Amino acid sequence: MNITAHESALIVRAKTAYQNAYAPYSNFHVGAAALTKNGNIVSGCNVENASYGLTVCAERNCIAQAVINGEQQFETLVIYTEQEKLTPPCGACRQVIVEFFQPQATIMAVNHLADKKTWTVEELLPNAFTPKDLI
Repeated sequence: MNITAHESALIVRAKTAYQNAYAPYSNFHVGAAALTKNGNIVSGCNVENASYGLTVCAERNCIAQAVINGEQQFETLVIYTEQEKLTPPCGACRQVIVEFFQPQATIMAVNHLADKKTWTVEELLPNAFTPKDLI
């Protein structure tokens, strides 16, 4: 797996976030880390709730953490799980990703087996509804 220094740092942070995931119902732990346009790394994990609809995914928690810290533009997002099959973002996360990432930004899924798959934002959600559609 050929990875850049930034990607390596993101993987480490996503794996650390994964270890903090709160997933007592699904036991599907997810960690995410994003590189902001300003060169900072933010992370998040999934947080489940007994009222399942209130569960928040790692990707959205990661992005929200960055926004809380004043960051709103991102370069790369890494999603870490310990599933054999690499896990892309869910539909809700894809829509949130489109809000903050450029169409050609990299979204990467990795796992404990060192498997890696990448997509562009545009590949994950073609013809996305964006703020431009509100004008």
